[in-house]
Amino acid sequence: MSIRTTHRALLSRLLPGDRTDDLAVRQGQFHTVVIGSDRVVCLPRTRAAAARLPQRAAALHALAGLGLGFRTPEPLLRGGAEEVPFLVLGRIPGEPLEADALNGARVVDTVAAQYVTLLSDLVRAGTDETVRAVLPRAPEDRWRRFAGSVRAELFPLMSDSGRLRAERELAALDGLPRITRAVVHGDLGAENVLWEWTHGLPHVSGVLDWDDVALGDPAEDLAAICAGYGPEFLERVLALGGWSDRGLLTRITAIRGTFALQQAFYAIRDGDEEELADGLAGYR
Repeated sequence: MSIRTTHRALLSRLLPGDRTDDLAVRQGQFHTVVIGSDRVVCLPRTRAAAARLPQRAAALHALAGLGLGFRTPEPLLRGGAEEVPFLVLGRIPGEPLEADALNGARVVDTVAAQYVTLLSDLVRAGTDETVRAVLPRAPEDRWRRFAGSVRAELFPLMSDSGRLRAERELAALDGLPRITRAVVHGDLGAENVLWEWTHGLPHVSGVLDWDDVALGDPAEDLAAICAGYGPEFLERVLALGGWSDRGLLTRITAIRGTFALQQAFYAIRDGDEEELADGLAGYR
């Protein structure tokens, strides 16, 4: 049954200027997002995601005051205890880039340059004391704990060949340094960056889905860019940003190799069977 039907009364109250049957619905890893004309409603898919709503709202409030070169969702209303938990956010205009949008050198250079600006803004935001007081820091033993949890919780669900693949990917994380100098989005996939077109060229209008935001290593967001657009586009971003450090490239490659395991790990913790199955598809 459609969420527009099961939550009709709530959506009619939160999005009073919209026809409920006409609302667009998008499914993310942690939330179902219902899109109205000027605001969106985030409905957590699990209890764990619902418990994180206050932290998510606090992080968005902190980011909103930074004067970043792009818009972030503005928290407008949060509900919970006695009803379906939700978070209402202001809607940001724009759409994700289509798969075939990067069809010319001029467009590629424009998009890559704006990713450089976006990432540079996040590095700058990591020096803001207000932000540093709100956002969590990547734990010092993050990757070691992640590897241990994957072995304990996910290995029993894998085939022998899947466990061998996972061991190779986890081994690449050994020795990664703890870096907490930048704001890291944590899921900077192509679907979470919105663009508007002017004179035939796209311009970043905003960035969505800050569930995983933390103070960490910019290599994580660069790895997500690589996953979304491919290694050649990543090379263009790195060249334009002047980021040629070999250690950075090593970290990007190692982190990129664990994305499916990360998806499965967070899914099993949240009890999300659909996302778990998708994350483990290559390990069974």
